Amino acid sequence: MMDFQIISRGGEAGPYQAFPDVCRLKNGDLYCVFYTGYGHVSLPDRSRGWAQGGRICAIRSRDDGKTWSAPVTIFDDALDNRDPHVAQLKDGSLLCSFFSLKPGTGGRPYDGIGTQLIRSVDGGKTWDKTAQIIAPVGWYCSAPVRQLPDNTCVLGLYYFGGAGKEFGGVIRSTDSGHTWSAPISIGEGQGIPLDAETDVIRLKDGMLLAALRSSKVNLHFATSHDSGKTWGPACDSGFKGHAPHFTRLKTGEILLTHRLPQTALHVSRDDARTWEGPSEIDSVIGAYPSTLELKDGTVLVVYYTEGAESHVRAKRFQLTATGIVFLPW
Repeated sequence: MMDFQIISRGGEAGPYQAFPDVCRLKNGDLYCVFYTGYGHVSLPDRSRGWAQGGRICAIRSRDDGKTWSAPVTIFDDALDNRDPHVAQLKDGSLLCSFFSLKPGTGGRPYDGIGTQLIRSVDGGKTWDKTAQIIAPVGWYCSAPVRQLPDNTCVLGLYYFGGAGKEFGGVIRSTDSGHTWSAPISIGEGQGIPLDAETDVIRLKDGMLLAALRSSKVNLHFATSHDSGKTWGPACDSGFKGHAPHFTRLKTGEILLTHRLPQTALHVSRDDARTWEGPSEIDSVIGAYPSTLELKDGTVLVVYYTEGAESHVRAKRFQLTATGIVFLPW
C-alpha cells in the first residue's frame, strides 16, 4: 500500500506540477501552491496549448490534509510564472512569492525578470491580477516570506548571474510586504557556488539562520544577529541539500527538508547546533519538499515527482526520539 497520497495531478494544473509549498490559514484550512506547465520550464507556446506559459495553481484542504480540492489557477500572465511559496501574515494577508522567466536574448534560452509577489486579502479566494516586482533582475526566490515577532518580513533570495556569480541573500519589509529593501547578499565574494534557494528561520535566541543550496558542494548555513540586515559568512553544513525548507514544531525541533539524497529530511533538537539525518521521505528526486505541523502533532510534507506525469504528493509522519515514522491517512 502507498504511504503517500497524490494531492494534485492533471486537471487545470496540466501535465507537469512542481515546487509545492503549503501553509495553514487562520481559519484552519491548509493552502498549497505549486507551479504548473508542460515541462520543467514552460515558456509561452501556443502549439502546446500554453499560450501564457507556466502558471501558479493552488489546492485547499479543510480536513487537515485528508482530502484536497481540485487545482485552480491563482496567477497566470504572459510569462513562465514559477517556484511559488505561500505564507499568511499576522494581519491575515496571504503572500505568494515567485519568479518568472521570459524568452531569452543573446543566445540564452530564457531570462528572469526578478522576484515577484502577489497578495490575497480573502484567504486565497482571489489574488492580485498584477504581480509586484520586489527584487531586481538576477534575483530569484524559492522560499516563503518569514514574519518575525516584530512583524518584519524576511524573504530568502539567491543571485544567479553566471560566470561564478552565485550567492544567497534576503530582502526585508517593515510594512507587511508592501515595500521591500534592496537585496542583502549572503556569501558574496566567498568563491562558493551557491545557487542558493535560500530559506530563513528564527532561532530561540533571536538569531536568524539561513540555509543555502549548492549544486557542487554541501549545503551551507549563515547567521544574522540583526534580523537579516547583515550576515556572517556562509559555512559548510556537512551535508548536501537542494531547495531547503525550515519548519519549527511546537515541541521545539527544527525540520529541514530538502532534495538529496532523493527527497530527504534533517532534524535539529538543539536549535540548529547539530543535525540528525538524512532520513528519506521518498525515493523520487523531484522533491522541493515543504512541511507543516498538523493539529494532532504529526507532520505533513508535500513534494513533487519529476518527469512524465509529474504530480504533487503528500505524506504524514511522526517525529520520534529515533527518527520519523510514516503514518497512514
